[in-house]
Amino acid sequence: MSINYKIPDQTKIGHVHLKVSNLERAIAFYRDLLGFELTTMYGSQAAFLSAGGYHHHLGLNTWHSLGGPPAPVRSAGLYHTAILYPTRRDLAEIYMRLLDADYPITGASDHGVSEAIYLSDPDGNGVELYRDRPKEEWKYRSDGSIEMVTLPLDIDDLLQELNKF
Repeated sequence: MSINYKIPDQTKIGHVHLKVSNLERAIAFYRDLLGFELTTMYGSQAAFLSAGGYHHHLGLNTWHSLGGPPAPVRSAGLYHTAILYPTRRDLAEIYMRLLDADYPITGASDHGVSEAIYLSDPDGNGVELYRDRPKEEWKYRSDGSIEMVTLPLDIDDLLQELNKF
């Protein structure tokens, strides 16, 4: 195995498939709150959701988890699913939607390269809602690596996006 192999530049992570304990509750979160479209059901045990008509960005299933407890926080496993919004205004809109629904938000950070809002789905799976800054705004260290930070997100400034036309 060569350590010089580089994955193709156009490679993307295609979808996330989550084990959930209650399919209807998970659909309500991802479809009704976050706005994904339900593209198909696989019997009564799995659902597939997407943005923009893709076959699926999210798979939800109860095959091994029906009625089960959330995954333990202090164990190996998924840290969070990150959902990339196309614009800063879109991120501001989903933030307001969460506030209007009184849905608990666990954090909001400015990472230099992106701005992010953190929450958990009804099964305790971490969810990051974020937007990338344009690549021209990213900062780099002298060795060429990307400089990422974790600073508080300026929510007031983010919400000003809703006042722009």
